[in-house]
Amino acid sequence: MDLDVFRLCLGGNVFGWTADEEASFAVLDAYAEAGGNFIDTADTYMRPNMGASETIIGRWMAARGNRDELVVATKVGSDGGLSARNIAEHADGSLRRLQTDRLDLYYAHKDDPGVPVQETLRAFDALVRDGKVRYIAASNLSGERLTESLETSEREGLARYVALQPHYNLLERGRYERELAPVADAHDLAVAPYYALAKGFLTGKYRPGGADVDSPRAQGARAYMDERGMRVLEALDDIAAAHATTVSAVALAWLAAKPHVVAPIASARSVEQLEALLPMAALELSAEEVARLDDASG
Repeated sequence: MDLDVFRLCLGGNVFGWTADEEASFAVLDAYAEAGGNFIDTADTYMRPNMGASETIIGRWMAARGNRDELVVATKVGSDGGLSARNIAEHADGSLRRLQTDRLDLYYAHKDDPGVPVQETLRAFDALVRDGKVRYIAASNLSGERLTESLETSEREGLARYVALQPHYNLLERGRYERELAPVADAHDLAVAPYYALAKGFLTGKYRPGGADVDSPRAQGARAYMDERGMRVLEALDDIAAAHATTVSAVALAWLAAKPHVVAPIASARSVEQLEALLPMAALELSAEEVARLDDASG
């Protein structure tokens, strides 16, 4: 894969949901001004107004005239599955909403056990051959299905998944590290973890006795407010203070220090939220700091 991406991937799941078009444009502008070029979205962001995120990103790229400077990733499969017909129809819909002639990275959003992997991969391969998609990738596949897909592509000469988007962060390590990391290593997959900040918990804004946080993800984030979560926050606080940076940046830099991780995905509904994330692009943790976070989250 020859996509040259910024170290932080901007998640588009908030666009058209908690960020209206004006706020989304402001975040996208600030991200691009900081050197960011990697934007992640999906055809179903955000239900029930499906396609809103792609539409906003497409309008922004058209207004700024910067499509060729960006790496745009989107997904298919959460609406209608991974049949050949559904992939072809949804790819055209994404291209239309994004106002572009190609998708740089096109993910299978989740597995569709009712469709053979050969059918899915042939549909993706046709899009690559037609120039509508540059590279294909996978999200939310089991290690077994991911391996089957990669082996099928190799055996049949089809486009292969070059990247993986797993649920992975300091507080969600088990499944990725046990089941998916070995596959990523064996097949040299680029990894872009989602929920990189554990639904906001790893920003440090959720604390025992702290003020209520105005966020639709607050309930999910508070689920991490246990002894382990507090250990992780303590380690993040100390390392952030040592680097004079944000807790969010340290949590993202921990992910970026892991093998094959090219760009953790994080979203921001305001420029202020984005500003807390951007320092990770230049932050390098020491081996001792990574080990401390490993121990705290283990």
